[in-house]
Amino acid sequence: MSDERIDQRIQAMAHRLSRSLDANMRRSFLPDQQKELRRFSAAEAADLIGISQDHLRKQFFNEKLDLDVDTDSRGRRFYTAVQVDQARHAIAQDSRARRFQFLVPGRRDGDRLQIISVANFKGGAGKTTTAIHLAQKLALDGYRVLAVDLDPQASLTTMFGVRPEIELAETGTVYDALRYDDPLPFASVLRKTYFHNLDLAPAGLLLSEFETETAHALQNNTQPPFYQRLAICLADVESLYDVVVIDCPPQLGFITLSALVASTSLIVTVVPSMLDVASMAQFLQLTASLMATIAQVGASPNWDFMKFLITRFEPNDGPQTQMAAFLRTMFTDEVLTRTFLKSSAVSDAGLTQQTLFEANRSDFTRQTYDRAIESITGVVDEIEGLIQSAWGRKEV
Repeated sequence: MSDERIDQRIQAMAHRLSRSLDANMRRSFLPDQQKELRRFSAAEAADLIGISQDHLRKQFFNEKLDLDVDTDSRGRRFYTAVQVDQARHAIAQDSRARRFQFLVPGRRDGDRLQIISVANFKGGAGKTTTAIHLAQKLALDGYRVLAVDLDPQASLTTMFGVRPEIELAETGTVYDALRYDDPLPFASVLRKTYFHNLDLAPAGLLLSEFETETAHALQNNTQPPFYQRLAICLADVESLYDVVVIDCPPQLGFITLSALVASTSLIVTVVPSMLDVASMAQFLQLTASLMATIAQVGASPNWDFMKFLITRFEPNDGPQTQMAAFLRTMFTDEVLTRTFLKSSAVSDAGLTQQTLFEANRSDFTRQTYDRAIESITGVVDEIEGLIQSAWGRKEV
């Protein structure tokens, strides 16, 4: 063994890995070293808005909206997310298109901010993958979205092209707004992303300090208590968003509990395997116990819905199919109808820190991509329906 202390060896390994990852990101996102969202084909743009390509082309892009639209060598048009949103609002506001008013699906007067926590007691259940695809698709559909990363591992933050161990090593994360000692305004830690309509509240390793500090704060009766701090932060920026998507850490600590109290709904991701379902049973038991304790001080949340989402699902896997059927028998309507399929397209896109909404279809086998995107879109559409129902509307 080397004479070098173990902590020094680990620190050296962390430093080398961090530098390598940073160099990889810079190579991936040249020339600006920042991620950019791709443009969308006419078919994709029309599908995102919910109209026909003919309606999109004839009535708006050619006649009413002065947009600098990219075209390829064959004359096919490609639109930015901003242009898609401009078209959506133009169609909805047109006096001759009143039937298209539902195309702008966000909050109206009297609608409360929808705060959706994505949680699981066990790692590897597709929690972050679900959270980021949900946040991005809702933004593309016209909602004003805030993605909140509450996992100190900061996977969601990293997927947005931010290197937390480099850019957020000392400040700039959700921890700055949650901490007990001189917290910052929540708005000061929010970041615009390369996704139109989508902001990020990033995480970093310092967020883990909240768990330790909360134990001391409870002893000293520090106010406001831990379970109110995130709710207060979100209330400060409520007018800016329609939906908040929270990526919870894979544990049931003070951070997760603060998210559950602040939320209006909960999505529990679960892989249909015996070990994962057994872990989920423990998660539910512990959650019920802790929520009952918090309810004694008047902090019981008022959820619009709680749903289980089957993730990393392989329909041709017999045991998985049986376990999925077991979950549906056990929880019936509490399990989302659509499933998040296990797909090489999702994992391949993740190698370059992309989601399927960012990656180009041409980078994958067409059938593989289409199957994965149909699965993800189906899940988000079902959740979107629940959001609209919570607002007292059915039409999206």
